[in-house]
Amino acid sequence: MKLDLSNLRGDITGGLTAGIVALPLALALGVASGVGPMAGLYGAIAVGFFAALFGGTPSQISGPTGPMVVVLAGLFASLSGDVSLIFTAVVLAGVFQIVFGVLGIGQYIRLVPYPVISGFMTGIGAIIIILQLGRLLGHEPPGGTIGALSYLPTALADINFATLALGLGTLIIAYKWPASLGKFIPGALAALIIGTLVALFMNVPVLGNIPTGLPSLHLPVFDQSQAWVIIKAAFILAILGAIDSLLTSLVADNMTRTRHDSNRELVGQGIGNTIAGLIGGIAGAGATMRTVVNIRSGGKERISGMVHALVLLAIVLGLSPLAAQIPHAVLAGILVKVGLDIIDWAYLKRAHTGPRWDFALMVVVLGLTVFVDLITAVGVGVVLAALAYVRQIAQIQIEELNNIPDTLSDPEENALLAKTHGKVTIFSFGGPLSFGAAADLGHHVREQVKPGSRALLLDFTLIPIVDVSAAMAVQTITSDAIASGRTLLICGANEKVNKVLKSINAHHHDIPLFATRREALEAAVKIVESGDDDGESVFTPKKLADLK
Repeated sequence: MKLDLSNLRGDITGGLTAGIVALPLALALGVASGVGPMAGLYGAIAVGFFAALFGGTPSQISGPTGPMVVVLAGLFASLSGDVSLIFTAVVLAGVFQIVFGVLGIGQYIRLVPYPVISGFMTGIGAIIIILQLGRLLGHEPPGGTIGALSYLPTALADINFATLALGLGTLIIAYKWPASLGKFIPGALAALIIGTLVALFMNVPVLGNIPTGLPSLHLPVFDQSQAWVIIKAAFILAILGAIDSLLTSLVADNMTRTRHDSNRELVGQGIGNTIAGLIGGIAGAGATMRTVVNIRSGGKERISGMVHALVLLAIVLGLSPLAAQIPHAVLAGILVKVGLDIIDWAYLKRAHTGPRWDFALMVVVLGLTVFVDLITAVGVGVVLAALAYVRQIAQIQIEELNNIPDTLSDPEENALLAKTHGKVTIFSFGGPLSFGAAADLGHHVREQVKPGSRALLLDFTLIPIVDVSAAMAVQTITSDAIASGRTLLICGANEKVNKVLKSINAHHHDIPLFATRREALEAAVKIVESGDDDGESVFTPKKLADLK
């Protein structure tokens, strides 16, 4: 595989910075999973390297993430700490992701509306800042956003001003680092180095001892009694990892103005997780925060993700004494800048001028991201956006349906319509008929039928396809028309539409189909002209069929 070396300097610095930032996260998430800190590091190395090498998002940094660790911690408890079975689940999750990529499932994750992405990005930024506030004040808050917020009053009551000064100084350096020097060393990396050097003369909390050592091979183990537990956990890991990774890919696209390959990304993530399980690492996914750090530090191509993994590998192999001196406050200062940078300020500034519903959707996703979890936030956001879109389209379709023409653009058709003397009501659909509009279709037709109409004409000319909901609505209209003594005509239905109508028995009353509206109007004229003294049509379905 040919690697792009056009941005080598930026990729190296981005990978270095992302690797340092990933170190404490990998250790902490490894511990949280129950498997141990080294499993977190091995997972970050394997997934980080191979997802970058084979994935479809060049700037993405992959490694252990919160949603994945939650599943692994539950699995750890279910399996009574049997790590061999846990690593088997990680391998199987990787295989599932490879299958997802080969089947082309990744493309559907890209159908996420912008307000959802904006809320997700802003929520991630807010979480990053909230989690670092306690560390800036010299404390180690409990895990989770709620825990960090609830601990904040305690931290404010006992501020370590040396830590606060170091963190704020790091933040200022990261923001104010000259652009001319940024060509050689990015602001975030400069802030990391300067802050660490200054901290050597201060008494502030540092990362401390980091375990070292090479991984050993963990071949999959099959236990029939636990097979379903492992398969279920592996599938959930695969789904969560796919969603997490591809949402991060969308964030990377937004920042780099590029477009990722969703299916290739899933294959890359799958390869990374498969290898992670084989070397005793926990499962991982595209990590938003680390990806943003990489991009902000100059990383653009897949080399940056590979460098990030190699940095972690170097630490494992013996450079841990240097990384052990990095203060928590310095990392906190860097991460606060990262959080501020990824908040969607551009949209927030102009949100009041746009559609209120889109802004409300963004706020809902933001709140769910911060206080619940990412998967729930995106799921709810996509569902709400889809329902709102269906509702908007349904309103447009109903408005078009209610637009009953008194005259037609075609002179011959208009002349035929005039001969009906207002006793034919035409309903024309303005495009694909959604299930949202179909729900109220029969009701609106009943309301809009002209008094004294002897025939209803449904014009399907502009409808390329209908679903079962729309076909059932036509069934209702047919029944209502027959019950009220009116004749129903349908014109312009193409082969696909006609097939759906017949599939749910919409034509069980032998309603004739006309190829064009003109033919249908000619039949309508005969219906009106053949009316008896009571004003009712004498056309039976059989006679009407003979008009075709």
